[in-house]
Amino acid sequence: MSKTTFTVMGLLLLSSLLSAQTRKPWNQPYGDYKLYHFGITVGMNFQDLLLTNSGTAAGNGETWYGTIPDYSPGFTVGLIADLFLNPYMNLRFTPMLCFGDKEFEFVEQTKQEENFKTGVRSNYLMIPLDLKIRSMRLNNYRPYVLAGIYSAVDLGRKKDDPILLKPMDYGISIGLGCDFYLPFVKVIPEIRFCFGLSNMLEQDRSDLTDLSMEKYSKALSKGVSRMIIFTFSFE
Repeated sequence: MSKTTFTVMGLLLLSSLLSAQTRKPWNQPYGDYKLYHFGITVGMNFQDLLLTNSGTAAGNGETWYGTIPDYSPGFTVGLIADLFLNPYMNLRFTPMLCFGDKEFEFVEQTKQEENFKTGVRSNYLMIPLDLKIRSMRLNNYRPYVLAGIYSAVDLGRKKDDPILLKPMDYGISIGLGCDFYLPFVKVIPEIRFCFGLSNMLEQDRSDLTDLSMEKYSKALSKGVSRMIIFTFSFE
């Protein structure tokens, strides 16, 4: 045989060896083609508000400015209902409970050393509807992105606090994750970014028994919710 023939045969053999090393047996090869399936999800969330200060002076002439300096992790748990649309798209309904809080800090404009801190506990029932767009399957994993809309109901509102948030919110969400196929279940790490579209600050504070607290609500004119959710799902 000629040198060229040996070279071609060598390349073919090398190619077959590499292919044998990179191709693995698929777990659940037909799992993605079920018309619908269900699952559970657990994880953590970080809640935030984009605050707009009003610059309004209180009756005693003080002007307060509010921020949320730190983020505290909260707990998330939910259910998954997944509808197959085509080999690359699924429609997902994922109601979840997001337990968390936000810590507000207010500083007076002329007396920088004078500040006030208060917390707001928010337990949201979130109802997202998402389109999940998946890549081609690579052995036993499959990356994806998702986008959708959501509504949220705050089940943990406590009146007579210095800051009160409205009970309803809505917005859009985007995320990314990866399906990992195990022999009997899929494990799915995911990160989701939620962007609220409504003003969550309650301006009518007739619920306050201590009217001196009203200055903190009046210091803010707008608060738009933001949330990051890290989850592990099992389907």
